[in-house]
Amino acid sequence: MSAAITIERILALQARYTRCIDNNALEEWPDLFADECLYVVTTAENHRNGYPSGIIYADTKNMLVDRVTALRQANVYEKQSYRHILGLPNVTKNDDAGAESETPFLVVRIMHDGQTSIFATGVYLDTYRNAGSDLKFGRRIAVCDSSRIDTLLALPL
Repeated sequence: MSAAITIERILALQARYTRCIDNNALEEWPDLFADECLYVVTTAENHRNGYPSGIIYADTKNMLVDRVTALRQANVYEKQSYRHILGLPNVTKNDDAGAESETPFLVVRIMHDGQTSIFATGVYLDTYRNAGSDLKFGRRIAVCDSSRIDTLLALPL
């Protein structure tokens, strides 16, 4: 029998997610997702229009691992870090099949020279799955409010 998906477990998973990215522990990030998952970064306009693809698109945990490997070994981008500020998740569904939530976010980007700016705002549309005693993301769609996305979108949102 799997554990109930409580708001406390959702908050803990969200906190681990932002900690991985904000503390540059990207190798831990894919482990927060189920093996078969969906991670997409898109714009509100594209989401409203039902366009399934995104600026970042991965439909398995292995694709997330590949993204981290590419960031560490192949991609060349200006050194930067993020700081996430999350609102409280609004749980829109929670039953035997799993849970879903909408969580507003704000991501601040800090460049290597210390320049700090608001990088992205939007909402995470998430589904959660029990994986033994762990809670994992089955889906995380980061819907950005602006259709203007910086070309330096290297790190996961």
